[in-house]
Amino acid sequence: MEALLLGAGLLLGAYVLVYYNLVKAPPCGGLGSLRGRTAVVTGANSGIGKMTALELARRGARVVLACRSRERGEAAAFDLRQESGNNEVIFMALDLASLASVRAFATAFLSSEPRLDILIHNAGISSCGRTRETFNLLLRVNHVGPFLLTHLLLPRLRMCAPSRVVVVSSAAHRRGRLDFTRLNRPVVGWRQELRAYADSKLANVLFARELATQLEGTGVTCYAAHPGPVNSELFLRHLPGWLQPVLRPLAWLVLRAPQGGAQTPLYCALQEGLEPLSGRYFANCHVEEVLPAARDDRVAHRLWEASKRLAGLVPVEGDDPDEDPHPEDPETLPSPSAPSPEEPTVSGPSLGPRSSPDLTKLTQRIQMKAESAP
Repeated sequence: MEALLLGAGLLLGAYVLVYYNLVKAPPCGGLGSLRGRTAVVTGANSGIGKMTALELARRGARVVLACRSRERGEAAAFDLRQESGNNEVIFMALDLASLASVRAFATAFLSSEPRLDILIHNAGISSCGRTRETFNLLLRVNHVGPFLLTHLLLPRLRMCAPSRVVVVSSAAHRRGRLDFTRLNRPVVGWRQELRAYADSKLANVLFARELATQLEGTGVTCYAAHPGPVNSELFLRHLPGWLQPVLRPLAWLVLRAPQGGAQTPLYCALQEGLEPLSGRYFANCHVEEVLPAARDDRVAHRLWEASKRLAGLVPVEGDDPDEDPHPEDPETLPSPSAPSPEEPTVSGPSLGPRSSPDLTKLTQRIQMKAESAP
């Protein structure tokens, strides 16, 4: 009996440690009111993205849910308008696997929205599922698509500076190893998928780092955010059906709820005084040091140049069939009157344009501000 009680006590103690160190997320502080500001959140129809959009809407922002599925995106926009009491939550179609869709989204957004203050790259995939492409689908959705979207929206971000870009990454980036000779090769099998996912998350961290370098002095800052271990569709979507009933209860016990996973991306988007930390990696609402592979400026710049080619921003021989042979200049606004290969869908209430109104010490000051915020 004593042995059973001791075992139960040890299990309970272990769970408490796991809960407070991994499951429970620190609440996000930051700016209280976002009235007059516009935010775009990709993949906001569920999980972390939906909870991120909900908090932004509650603080008064105009929120664009950039999602692939029209049905799920419109349903999420309706839910968020009801929950937040903010009618300025709309859906716009975006499929990050398609560069044509990314360009169409940017054209529609720039022609209809006068502001962009916060861009949160939340959408991502962990597996190719049954899809078979001629390119690296995980890299396309998790990195190349967001890379292109950022470039196309940069003029609006600069115009509305100070503005922020948040790239949702993962601790899985530590396992990433970028091989530039195989960067865009198709992914086949679960072993390659695991490797490709880690590589794409490393690309996220390096992208935020190089973007901060490229935008220094413009008033646009950027951050890579690790949401923590989260019980979301990304975790369960591609598991075999027979395994899901077994793992769902376990996931509920040891993984964060999506609301907890949204806290670090929100912190990076909203916390005042983070500008000197542009390009850094955050977890649990704190800046964290990364491994040498994730802070190699030479590799970050090489990835930047390779990403421009993969996104169709510069001419390249042997383009993928999916890529547009006439890439846009990243510094040029897409013309709203230009023909678009895909006509994006915009859904929401009819709304008119709105007008807006040494490292350790710095991190400590920022954290003290966050903890004292109401």
